[in-house]
Amino acid sequence: MRLEGGCYCGEVRYVAEGDPMMQAQCHCRECQYISGGAPNTFIAMPADGFTYITGQPKQFTRKDLARAVTREFCAECGTHLVTKVPGLPAAVVKVGTLDEPAQFRPQMAIFTCDMQEFHTIPSGMKTFEKLPGH
Repeated sequence: MRLEGGCYCGEVRYVAEGDPMMQAQCHCRECQYISGGAPNTFIAMPADGFTYITGQPKQFTRKDLARAVTREFCAECGTHLVTKVPGLPAAVVKVGTLDEPAQFRPQMAIFTCDMQEFHTIPSGMKTFEKLPGH
């Protein structure tokens, strides 16, 4: 699969190639902060197939969390593009930044333990209170 996308203002663009590792909705509280309250929709792509082709994002990692993720975003418009998870060789690409968001085929909803009443999960989708296998 080949994904192309970028931020709202066009300053940062990327390409991601390879077989998706996971396509999901994340309902964790941290993702709710980043998304403005909604679940975070993402496609985890192999890190070695991900490249920024124009611009470079800023990065943010919380210092007070164990195994904190690094979030990459456009310094100009603030669009959250990618999350990097310690120990996971993936670029977790945000669906809203894709040129073709219809490529997203959600397989599961994760961290439903933090799900808000106004969040919805498509009928029949697999759900996990945390991560699968944990």
